[in-house]
Amino acid sequence: MARGAATEEPVRQRLLTEATRLFAERGFESTSVQEIVAAAGVTKGAMYHYFASKDDLLHEIYGRVLRMQMERLTTFADASGPIAERLHAAARDVVMTTVDNLDDSKVFFRSMHQLSPEVYKIVRADRRRYHERFRDLVIEGQRGGVFRGDVPAEMVVDFFFGAVHHLGTWYHPGGPLTGPEIGRHFADLLLRSLAPVG
Repeated sequence: MARGAATEEPVRQRLLTEATRLFAERGFESTSVQEIVAAAGVTKGAMYHYFASKDDLLHEIYGRVLRMQMERLTTFADASGPIAERLHAAARDVVMTTVDNLDDSKVFFRSMHQLSPEVYKIVRADRRRYHERFRDLVIEGQRGGVFRGDVPAEMVVDFFFGAVHHLGTWYHPGGPLTGPEIGRHFADLLLRSLAPVG
């Protein structure tokens, strides 16, 4: 069983890699299933063994990044230590992992409106769970008097992630700042904005 899973995984990964590349180059709507399977060197039957549709591929392109980010956020949130340090680490990490998977995020945010209503609803729920876990860290700090409490935590999260989701429009790997440097700047700005007034 484990051996079979190991031999099948490269095919699934190839499909995701080629779909991401083609969606980035041509757009989701302009890329056909035939083009994806030809680029991956597999048959349509092989693709449909792993993915029910193009929607399913697009969902997984983003879903695998979000699942990884959720696992990492949970680790930061559940760790011991001051809330400011945990929130800073979580904020820094989501920027770094977004930069590390920039093509996946760019393709998804550019194309998510083309998902079927059912898949779109699932994606929104997954993202909402992530944002709520992040928001809970802000609330924890507000309740403890570490963060200012006059700004709703939900607004703090929406503002921060608006900037994170905008990364794909300006960040370039060859630019002057690395992913970790940008992550640190974003996290620093977030923590400063939450510092108690007066």
